[in-house]
Amino acid sequence: MAFVEGMGKKAEGPATILAIGTAVPPNCNIQADFPDYYFRVTNSEHMTDLKEKFKRICEKTAIKKRYTYLTEEMIKENPGIGTFNGLSLNARQEMVIAETPRLGKEAALKALKEWGQPKSRLTHLIFCSTAGVDMPGCDYQLTKMLGLNPTINRLMIYQQGCYAGGTVLRIAKDVAENNKGARVLVVCSEITAIFFRGPSEHHMDSLVGQTLFGDGAAALIIGSDMDESIEKPLYQLISASQTLVPDSENAMALHLKEEGLTFHLSKDVPSLISKNIEDVLEAAFKPLGINDWNSLFYITHPGGRAILDGVENKLGLDKDKMKESRYVLSEYGNLTGACVLFILDEMRKRSMEEGKSTTGKGSDFGVLLGFGPGITVETVVLRSFPINN
Repeated sequence: MAFVEGMGKKAEGPATILAIGTAVPPNCNIQADFPDYYFRVTNSEHMTDLKEKFKRICEKTAIKKRYTYLTEEMIKENPGIGTFNGLSLNARQEMVIAETPRLGKEAALKALKEWGQPKSRLTHLIFCSTAGVDMPGCDYQLTKMLGLNPTINRLMIYQQGCYAGGTVLRIAKDVAENNKGARVLVVCSEITAIFFRGPSEHHMDSLVGQTLFGDGAAALIIGSDMDESIEKPLYQLISASQTLVPDSENAMALHLKEEGLTFHLSKDVPSLISKNIEDVLEAAFKPLGINDWNSLFYITHPGGRAILDGVENKLGLDKDKMKESRYVLSEYGNLTGACVLFILDEMRKRSMEEGKSTTGKGSDFGVLLGFGPGITVETVVLRSFPINN
């Protein structure tokens, strides 16, 4: 049984991201081919006008491909999944309850390998997913899969949606900084089988959702007071906060029903976010005396192309500021909570190639922005490290 000396005492330094790992399922859907696939597997090819509209939506997403666990064979075996409102929750739950921790395990093993320390040093596990609900949860299953200490302190977070990547960082920061010697494994794993469904002419927001989301898992190791002889820092977590966008209660919502997780998205979401984004940044960066938004690097949740465009235009950002966010959207789609963590990984990979800081742009300070149901905004202020640390 593990015991960490100093547990319960505060750490001396800020929480730091020490490793990142990501994973996706093997099935890849090319976005240009997805309309034909989608209308075939949902037995909807007779809806020719709607299919043409769906093609145009796919073309505007700026997504090239997405990875999914759900296959055509699985849909045939469970036809309720392929209809708009078929009673299919049991079938969906069986899939995601099994696969969500497995995909999380793939990402966690990569993060642990990069960290390079014994897994027995892990003191806390935070697992987050919008896919399904079960007890004991994914945190319990992952603890068994990885062979973690049975004394590890676990937290399972379900049904947070697209802002969850910021949520888990905010919680991990508190845990790491308030428990000296803590090392926190953070895992966010998303399987979209929970809300895949056939088309409906009367629910265009649901149809738009079918063009956006992909499956993926990301894992991070977070701790304070790192041992620089054996641990390599990537990003400091300077501050973290959550806020609600005013007058946005009905703009974005997901509801778990007998037909699975239903999705509602208002066309006003991009404008609501962009209208309020500067207030969010001003509150986060006022303590640091920073108000030049182009001096920052950005890890912005790409809920859709219009959200990135809106934030970029509102803040007057240079075109390369959203480069990593646009890349992840293009190559993976919207990965809900895991998306910002994929972007963090992409940014540090590019910086390794360019030999600069962990932003690849020479910027010290940056911001991670998660947007989700509410509309809720998670804001994490980051500080990068030199890449040759």
